[in-house]
Amino acid sequence: MNQTKRTSPWSWIPTLYFAEALPYVAVMTISVIMYKRMGISNTDIALYTSWLYLPWVIKPFWSPFVDLLKTKRWWVITMQFLIGAGLAGIAFTLPMDYAFQLSLAIFWLVAFSSATHDIAADGFYMLALDPHEQAFYVGIRSTFYRIATIAGQGLLVMLAGALEVATGKIPLAWSITFLIMAGLFIGFCLYHKYILPVPASDKAAVTVTATTIFKEFLATFVSFFKKKQAVVAILFMLLYRFPEAQLVKLVTPFLIDPREVGGLGLTTSELGLVYGTIGIIGLTLGGIIGGIVASQGGLKKWLWPMALAITLPDLVFIYLSTVLPESLITINVCVFIEQFGYGFGFTAYMLYLIYYSEGEHKTAHYAICTAFMALGMMLPGMIAGWLQETLGYVTFFWWVMGCCLITLAVTACLKIDPAFARKEKKKE
Repeated sequence: MNQTKRTSPWSWIPTLYFAEALPYVAVMTISVIMYKRMGISNTDIALYTSWLYLPWVIKPFWSPFVDLLKTKRWWVITMQFLIGAGLAGIAFTLPMDYAFQLSLAIFWLVAFSSATHDIAADGFYMLALDPHEQAFYVGIRSTFYRIATIAGQGLLVMLAGALEVATGKIPLAWSITFLIMAGLFIGFCLYHKYILPVPASDKAAVTVTATTIFKEFLATFVSFFKKKQAVVAILFMLLYRFPEAQLVKLVTPFLIDPREVGGLGLTTSELGLVYGTIGIIGLTLGGIIGGIVASQGGLKKWLWPMALAITLPDLVFIYLSTVLPESLITINVCVFIEQFGYGFGFTAYMLYLIYYSEGEHKTAHYAICTAFMALGMMLPGMIAGWLQETLGYVTFFWWVMGCCLITLAVTACLKIDPAFARKEKKKE
């Protein structure tokens, strides 16, 4: 047992956070691509896949019970097994009648398991490492989370595209892809069962009851709404990404749809390259640079540049939908610009969540903030498909640009301490 406790963090942090990111990508992005390739309408895709955000919206309500029951290690391993089983279930339903309905139901279970895995993995990270190690490995966490995103949206989608061509059967191609993901998760489950350390502090609560947890949570929840600028903060959390919440649901359909209906007509493999690889690289670079400049000048100084960065680059989709360029390089550049802006602008959003969560109950308040964040993506996304099919792609993208005014309006209402997130200059 002592040997297990001394396991190097390098042996489990990369795999743990790869496993945290991949099901989220599968639920939120790969599902949209797959359903589009299977001929599902944009209205249905946007409406029903937006509901898959729900487990992340309500995550704070059951996170206390993950603390109460069993160990974080147990939850991590169990959820990875359930995610693997769910992904296999999706693979087996795709060739069947009512594949859309059946796979959606299983996607929701995968989403629930993935959200629970997030709670357990982040909790385990804090229990297994001391504060110095937590700070040291936080960059490693983020890196492997991004690698998993590229592997999911990029490599796996490109693989599915190659299988579509090789088999000539779209459901079969995606079934194989999901079986590969399922096998990967069963592998993670077995690997982590033996490699994860066993921290002495990782144990089920004995003295704490569900009633106590509920009372504490209720008090924490009430205190969240009693903070200064609570209404403005909640509106910001819900509406800062209002344009992006609609855009993200229709980017994939737009890139895949044939040119005669206003899309760019990319193949599945080309989509994996454009959106799942080049786009994610842009998103990651934008986030890194955003973090660097914010740490130098503070959130207040960079709030407006970041708000403009998350809105103005949406213009590239007006250009793409109007001109319909055939050059893959042009499409890649446009998607890179938009995703870079999103990554840069999203930094302000995440920093504000931290800022608003400061004080007593910091962790719980941050969890509530992330619930509002998920809700802010879920609700606008539900109607986005219907809007696009009603308006057409060009008008829809103009509508998204108009919605950017809402982002700027809620940003203008914020009051932020100029010193927050700013690196203090050393006194001579």
